[in-house]
Amino acid sequence: MKKIRLLAGAALSAVLLAGCGSGSGDSDSDGANGTGSTALTVLAAASLTDVFTEAADRFAQEHEGVTVEFSFAGSQELAAQIRQGVPADAVVTADTATMESVAEETGEPAIIARNALVIVTPPGNPAGVEDLTDLAQDGLRLVLAAPEVPVGRYGEEILDRAGVSVTPVSQEPNVRAVLSKVRLGEADAGLVYATDAASAGEDVRTFPIPAEQNVVAAYPAAVLSTSEHPDEAAAFVAWLGTEPARELLTAAGFVTP
Repeated sequence: MKKIRLLAGAALSAVLLAGCGSGSGDSDSDGANGTGSTALTVLAAASLTDVFTEAADRFAQEHEGVTVEFSFAGSQELAAQIRQGVPADAVVTADTATMESVAEETGEPAIIARNALVIVTPPGNPAGVEDLTDLAQDGLRLVLAAPEVPVGRYGEEILDRAGVSVTPVSQEPNVRAVLSKVRLGEADAGLVYATDAASAGEDVRTFPIPAEQNVVAAYPAAVLSTSEHPDEAAAFVAWLGTEPARELLTAAGFVTP
């Protein structure tokens, strides 16, 4: 009888173990849906939206079992999310100042790309904007990013360097919102990153800003100290500095280190 009880107990244990491993909808220890894969969450500056969407596919092809999901927003919003404890594995901002403000929550950052600013107008350029001085004309509907956003601070610095005083009709939460206003014809002009202007194609007209007045943004990437997948997150940050990632960034208009 003792032998029978032992066999019955072993059979029951086997059933319970099998049930734990095959329950539908349960997640494994890596947070994936029973596939044994790891899903990374990366907080990223809005200006990286297009190129990072493509980069996620390339990274996943080179790192079997690891996928990347992004949460795009203005860098100041990303920093706020980190301070609030939003679960994530890595962060990429559009300036070093924002990254430094959350230094206690990250590992050592690495610069993965740089970006300059340009003037954008609707395709018809109704206000006849061609350079920075034209942004000061009366009645011009100029849209900038808010000064709390890196591209907003860069815009203010550029206008100060050029000695141009402006009154924007709105200050948006991120660069994509500025671009959207111009594309929709709700603004006569805006200051955005060169890469965002390129992503809009013929929906906008683009005018360069002289190098002596322009600002070049640096994009640092870092692993978050609260990441539940630090090794995979570190692999993604390191991958952003590899040749395949540089090719994607360069094709999108970024300048890589």
